[in-house]
Formats: sequence, structure tokens, C-alpha cells
Amino acid sequence: MFTPKTPPDTLYAHPRPQLDKFKFDEQVAAVFSDMIERSVPGYTTIVPMIGLIAARYAQPDSQLYDLGCSLGAVTLAMRQQLPTDQAFRIVAVDNAEAMIQRCQHYLDQVPDGCPVDLQCAEIQNLTLSNASVVVLNFTLQFIPPADRLPLLRRIYDGMNRGGVLVLSEKITFADPDLADEFVDLHHDFKHANGYSRLEIQQKRDAIEQVLIPDTLAEHQQRLTAAGFSQHALWFQCFNFISLLAWKT
Repeated sequence: MFTPKTPPDTLYAHPRPQLDKFKFDEQVAAVFSDMIERSVPGYTTIVPMIGLIAARYAQPDSQLYDLGCSLGAVTLAMRQQLPTDQAFRIVAVDNAEAMIQRCQHYLDQVPDGCPVDLQCAEIQNLTLSNASVVVLNFTLQFIPPADRLPLLRRIYDGMNRGGVLVLSEKITFADPDLADEFVDLHHDFKHANGYSRLEIQQKRDAIEQVLIPDTLAEHQQRLTAAGFSQHALWFQCFNFISLLAWKT
């Protein structure tokens, strides 16, 4: 399976006198594949499994949405698994122009498959329609908390009956001691993947200003409030999870 590959991530390898908020700019886009594979436990399992999920739930003549598509790993995984004898369209959206440009580069390397509509836009403003599969793969955590339920309601309203939402997120825990324990395990994972303790700390200080995690219970309650009467946890590794939610 073709997946985006980037040079090694060394963005936080040297001490920075001032740490700005983490943002998905050209520097991040240039190393993003390496960054996320070495930072998110289970990422290399989650992405191809989303491809299989998409193949199961995609409805003919419908649209599949990859919201927060970054370099297009999920879009490519879905595209490679979808039946070629049926009509589908993937709508891949990201608000970072640098990500969209590089995503197009990777899509051009695998021209076969269903059409992909690549958009640079804020997903909170997107109107979904005729959607059988919607993916938020580590995206909702970067959306302001007050906008999360309205976004999920917009997604639900734009989905077809029988459609599925894939929601992958970094989570926290209501018990502070448990939350700290899983943060430490996550940092051990990153260290085992070659990041120095300096890199881990500087990245944490930068990204904590923009990534605000919820608990698993908060995600589940929000999905119910958005209209998804059925949802289930299908993946967890440390403080990283993925949920399936169906529109019945």
C-alpha cells in the first residue's frame, strides 16, 4: 500500500529560546509522515484499517470525507480499498495550504482510483452531503472545544443512513494520576522511536497550546448528543483511541 513518506523529523532537536504554538506549516508538512508515525502509537495500524472500514461501509454513488487530511494517508488508504466497479468520490479537506500541496503531490503518484476533491478550508464551515464514510483522524482535538459538538452535528446531518464516522483522538483521563501515567507511557514510546527527551518536552510545550484532549467518556457523550445512537471503541493504545459511530 502506498503511503506518504517524508524525511526524519528533527524540528525540535535543538534547544529553542522561544517556543511558538505548534502549527501545520511548511516545516511540519515536510516531515509530517515521519513525525506522526513516530509520535502516535498504532498510527500505522489505524490508517490501513480505515481503508478496510471504508470499503465495508462506502455506498455506491456516495461521497467519503477525510476531514483534516494532512498528507492524504487516509485518503490514499480508502482509495486503494474501494471497489473500482462502483462510483465513489472522496472529499479531502485541510486548512493548511502546505498540507494540501503535498497531499496533491502524493495523490499524483497514484493516479488510479476514484476521484478526489482536495479542498483547503476550515472543516467547521464545510457542508457535507451524501456521505457514507466520514473520517476525523486525529483532527477533532485541534478544533476549539466549543465547536466540536456543532461540527459532529453537521457531519451527522450530512451522512446517509447506514454511514459510519471514524473518530481517532488523543485522549486524557478524569483521574489526574492515570492521565499522567499514560502521558509518561506515550513519551516512552516516542523516546523508543528515537526522539530525545529534549525533543519530546519541546514538542509537548508547543502542541499543548493547540491540542486540547477530551476523555473517552466525553467523546462518547458528544457522539450521542450529535445523533449517533450506536458507537464503539475499536482501537486503543495508551492514550490514543479510535471510535466508530454509525448513523442508523
